[in-house]
Order: sequence, then structure tokens, then C-alpha cells
Amino acid sequence: MKRERLIVVLGPTASGKTGLSIELAKQFDTEIISGDSQLVYKGFDIGSAKPDKKERDGVVHHMIDILPPDASFNVADFIDRVKPIITDLNNRGKLPILAGGTGLYIKSLLEGYQFNDTAGDDEYRLKLEKLSEEKGKQYLHDMLREINPEAAERIHVNNLRRVMRALEVYHLGGEQISTQKEKGLVYDVYVAGLIWHRSELYDRINRRVHMMLQQGLAEEVRNLLNSGVSPESQSMRGIGYKEMVNYVRGTGTLEQAVDDIKKGTRHFAKRQLTWYRKMPYVHWYHPALYRERGLVDNVSWNIARFFKG
Repeated sequence: MKRERLIVVLGPTASGKTGLSIELAKQFDTEIISGDSQLVYKGFDIGSAKPDKKERDGVVHHMIDILPPDASFNVADFIDRVKPIITDLNNRGKLPILAGGTGLYIKSLLEGYQFNDTAGDDEYRLKLEKLSEEKGKQYLHDMLREINPEAAERIHVNNLRRVMRALEVYHLGGEQISTQKEKGLVYDVYVAGLIWHRSELYDRINRRVHMMLQQGLAEEVRNLLNSGVSPESQSMRGIGYKEMVNYVRGTGTLEQAVDDIKKGTRHFAKRQLTWYRKMPYVHWYHPALYRERGLVDNVSWNIARFFKG
């Protein structure tokens, strides 16, 4: 059976994925699917670095602003929503571009992971329930963060059932709540990855954080809280939002919030790269080695050659 075609543009946060994907979409006359778990939420614009209409430059974007702030969202939801979009674009003769930085989401989609409930360990589950009663939900979430930071990022501390399930799966020897995957890649896919030297990336992250502050990140968080969005919601736990809540509420300083955002973003970039290293099919590009449109032209040429071959 012929596989559906797909382009993926990935890289750590602040690496330039958005700009490259938009330029490629214009060259290939196609549409973009966001692979970022934070962009799905309405009203979360500045802190998520969501491209506005001007930046999108007329290119259709999917998986942006599709959920209210209080909704939950996970890798299984992502796959269920994205697969039909890829199919539709292929049926319309277009070569879809998936742009994003959530490594678990992209890897699971491309490699065909199936997510469902598996056999558990009743004794271990009872032990976790007792721990939650004695020490609280945060204690279990901290346990999860120690063994699986990626899962801890996407599972909210209040979602005790999923926190316990992730701990149980790890206890049983599995890395994620998944039971099987396809042999090889599900799609006929070209994966372009953007990579920077650490000092370059950290400088880009710092500049992005300061730009978010200038654009009004504090005011965005204040408006979200005033509109009734809970600081405990999954959407508000994203980097840039959770750190700013204390400042907006008057329980922390702006300087501390900024430092925490920079630190949290650096750690997130490291976790993203950890996922990407598990994907040997990525074609890596260092943007600093190209001048002006050199990166776009080089990537687009390689994509065209890949699908012609």
C-alpha cells in the first residue's frame, strides 16, 4: 500500500521552525500542521510563540486555536486529529508540512505508536494510591518528573489517574503508555531538523523570552487569569505561563519569573533534543551555515529530490 507523503520540520524551541516551514509551504503551495502541544489553546499566543496572521503570510495552519484553555490534550489526541488532516491534504494533491517541537508527538505519529490501556500491576497501583493519600498528588508528580520528564510536562499534576498510569507503565518496564508500533515509518516522509550550537540556541532563547515580555506576556497571563482560566489547568502549566503566574499574582518578582522562564526553556530544549536523537531519519541543518535564503533553498531542493526519487 502506498504511503502518504509528509514533510516534517522539527528542532528545539527558538530554532527557527516556524519561519522555515512557512517559506517551504509557500514554495510547495501547501498547508502547515502544527506539532506543538501548546498552540492548540485559544488565547495562549505570546507565551507559546504562536505565529499571528501576518507571520503566517497567507499559509493555512491546522491544529492552532482548536481548544478552550481548560481542555486536556495528549499525544493520543494529537495523533487522532492529525492523521485525517494528512490524509485530506494528500487526497487534495498537496504535500503537508508538520512543524513542531513536541518530540513525543512527532515520533509517535511517524512511527505508528498505538496508545491504549495495558495490563497493570494492582499491588503497585495500590502503593501509589497510598502515597497520594499520605503525601499528596504533587509527590507522585515529582516522582514522575524524575523518571520521565517528558510525561511530567504533558500530564498535569491534578490528573492523578494519568500520573499513576505513567508511573505504573514505567514500573512495568515501558517508557510510554503505548503497546506497539509499526515496522518502519508510517509515512513517506522527509524530516528536516534545525540544530544550533548550545551557546547560539541559548542566546536565541534569551532573546525570545525578552521579546515575549515586550509583546505583553504578563498582560496576556493576567487577562487569562481574569477570564477564569485556572492556574492549575494544563494549558497554564506551559513554560512561560506557569512562571509568570506568581509575578502577576504578586507573589514573585518579574526578574525571578524571567530567570525561571529562561531556565525552563533551556531544559525543555534539552528534552526535545533527547527525543530527536531517537529519530535517526532526521536530516539535520545548521541555519547559521546558510546566508539569506540559502537554508530554505537547500532544504526545498533536498525535499524535491527526495520525493522525485
